[in-house]
Parts: sequence; C-alpha cells; structure tokens
Amino acid sequence: MLEEVEHWLTRRSWSAGDRTPDRLLAAKAARGATVSVVLPALDEQETVGAIVAVIRRELMERVRLVDELVVIDSGSADRTAEVAAAAGARVVHRDTILPRLPALPGKGEVLWRSLLVTRGDIVCFVDADLREFSPDFVSGIVGPLLTEPEVQFVKAMYDRPLRQGPAPESGQGGRVTELVARPLLNLHWPRLAGFVQPLGGEYAARRSLLERLPFPVGYGVELGLLVDALHTVGLDALAQVDVGVRLHRHQDDRALGRMAAAIYRTAQLRLQRGHLVRPLLTQFERGEDGFVPRTHAVDTEERPPMREIAEYTAGRAA
Repeated sequence: MLEEVEHWLTRRSWSAGDRTPDRLLAAKAARGATVSVVLPALDEQETVGAIVAVIRRELMERVRLVDELVVIDSGSADRTAEVAAAAGARVVHRDTILPRLPALPGKGEVLWRSLLVTRGDIVCFVDADLREFSPDFVSGIVGPLLTEPEVQFVKAMYDRPLRQGPAPESGQGGRVTELVARPLLNLHWPRLAGFVQPLGGEYAARRSLLERLPFPVGYGVELGLLVDALHTVGLDALAQVDVGVRLHRHQDDRALGRMAAAIYRTAQLRLQRGHLVRPLLTQFERGEDGFVPRTHAVDTEERPPMREIAEYTAGRAA
C-alpha cells in the first residue's frame, strides 16, 4: 500500500506553477470546457469581497479561465451578499435553490445546492474566509482537470499556519486534520494517505463526478466526497496541487470538537452503515456553579447524488 501511495504522489501531485496560463487556456479551448467557481459564504463580509475581486480580475478579465463566479449565501446576518455582489460575483441565497426541499444548516448543503445554479463542466469550490488570497487557489486546482483527461478530482495542498499572537506558527493550523481526519484515512482508507490537506475547502472536480456523489450536509463534506470519489473513480483519478500558504479565520476548540465529531460520523457511515454511535456531542463550559454541559447534534444528514434530483436532470436536459 505504501508503494502505491508513493507512486501516486509522484504522478498526481503538482505545484500551481507547473502549468502556465497559456497552457491552461489552450487546453480549455481544445476541450470546450467551462469552469464555475463557487464560494459558500456565511457572515464573511470581511474577506469575501477581496476573494471575488481577485478571481474576477485575474481569472475572468485578465485571463479568461473562469466562466462563472457564484457566491452562495447561506443566511448571513452581515453584508456578505452585498459585498460579494459589489465585487463582481453572482450571489444566490441558499434558500432560493430547490425551495421544495427545506434547507439544512451546513456547508455541505450549500455545496450540494450550488450544482443546481451553476453550469460549468468543472466546478471549483473555494472557502470565503481566506485572507491574502491568490488566484493560484483556483488556477492551480483547475489545471489538472484541463490538461489531464484521467483526473477527475483535485484538492489544494498548502502550508496552514496558526495565527496566535504576532508571529504565525507554521504548520499548526490543521488541528482537526491531524488529530481526526489523517488517522482515520491512514487506518481505514490508506490509499488516501498521500493527501496533504484532506479537509481543505479548496478543491475542484468534474461535474460528471460531483453529480454522482452524496453530499454530507455539514462539516463532514470534504472527507465524504474524498472517500466516495476514491470508491467511484479510483485513486489515479484523484490529484493534489500545491498552492502555497492558506491564511484564514481559525475556530475555537469547541467548534473544532463539533467539527471532529461530524467528520468521525461521516467516516463511520462509510465504514459500517448499520452500526452507528449516537449523533450527539456533549461539551462543557464553566459556569457560576461549576461546569455546565452543552449538547449539540452532530451533522448526520446527507443529500443524495444530484443526478437523482428531478429539477437538476430536467435543467441539464434543457
């Protein structure tokens, strides 16, 4: 197994600079491919505008790599939608997509619904809380899908410093990745052990693959899609690209605990559908009279493959 992973790393790991813009544009034209970029956003007014502006300027105007840029607002209480629209994105509210099916809270729900309001043959997801955003986060992971016909799913890899105090701590930002996701993958799906950032929110895939996969509605979406893509198209169809450094807002420990529980639950569903732990997580906060328990539901819902949704198939046929 280790030899297979090492062989995969040499064949399916690249850097963003390995493909020039001219090469990408020529490959895109030769294949007649279209590219959609989706930003799921919830209260991201501080960062979403700069991300949209960079993608629009660098990848839609200066170089015409991206055909469609959509921000899916999942109920922001701030000016996220206004800021994104002013920067040049098409903004769609989550609840207006497939209104017959009430929306569930969670990032995966937004990504799943985005397939209904985008058209690209290649769909690229980018988190909306990134700082000092580089267009490499898009062009880098879209690149292999344009130049390598066998590749169907590409994850970004990057250094992820933890900013606490004046100097960032290099390599310390992926706490749930290192404590939960990486052990799970190495123990249960060792063929995926070569992925540097398995939980990263920046990845691109062919629509023809995404529409075949179920989407966990919450924090487990990245792990779920990666594992299901492996079983659907095989390891050689998966790849990763080094895009440098990722700076973003970090969650507190309680939020990370809920994220970790959802990721474990997603893994468990894929390991043994019939034997499930209780989908609740109890955490503790200190109150006036000692520690107070706070119990949260763990994300357990999954949306079916999009090609099973009548509105989606009807829209694609039209």
